[in-house]
Amino acid sequence: MSTSAPPRSGIDSYFAISERGSTIAREVRGGFVTFLTMAYIIVLNPLILGFVADSEGAYLGGGTEPNLPAIAAGTALVAGVLTILMGSVANFPLALATGLGLNAFVAFAIATRSTWDDAMGLVVLEGIAILVLVLTGFRTAVFHAVPRQLKVAISVGIGLFIALIGFVDAGFVSRIP
Repeated sequence: MSTSAPPRSGIDSYFAISERGSTIAREVRGGFVTFLTMAYIIVLNPLILGFVADSEGAYLGGGTEPNLPAIAAGTALVAGVLTILMGSVANFPLALATGLGLNAFVAFAIATRSTWDDAMGLVVLEGIAILVLVLTGFRTAVFHAVPRQLKVAISVGIGLFIALIGFVDAGFVSRIP
């Protein structure tokens, strides 16, 4: 008597879900949880980018007044399309969305001194530079060149810095004049 594996669906065989020790139901739940975890970006991104006028007084999304719905729609559309492409084309279950640190830097340090077109052009150039570093293997080489202890120390330092900002804002720690 031989036991045979249960029949696999096309989705299961394409994504190798069973082979990775998961089920379609578990993957759907994981995708839903990931969406809920990342959905804040659809609200927060327009709040960061939408109220900053560039050097010519224009707001992102066009016009002389903030256009938060356009920024929210663009954020959701880009995150959705890139996440779907990452899963279906690259077969890699990774959700992609904008980075808030880069958004804040672009909004407050670059766009206020240039136009939004120029600022977004710099973001595209930065993306191309990162892509070149990844495709050439240089990013991986740098990653492996940094000792593990230094990586841990950097993570701890960033966490402590963020905690300090929170303590100051909450009034637990006061600044020395």
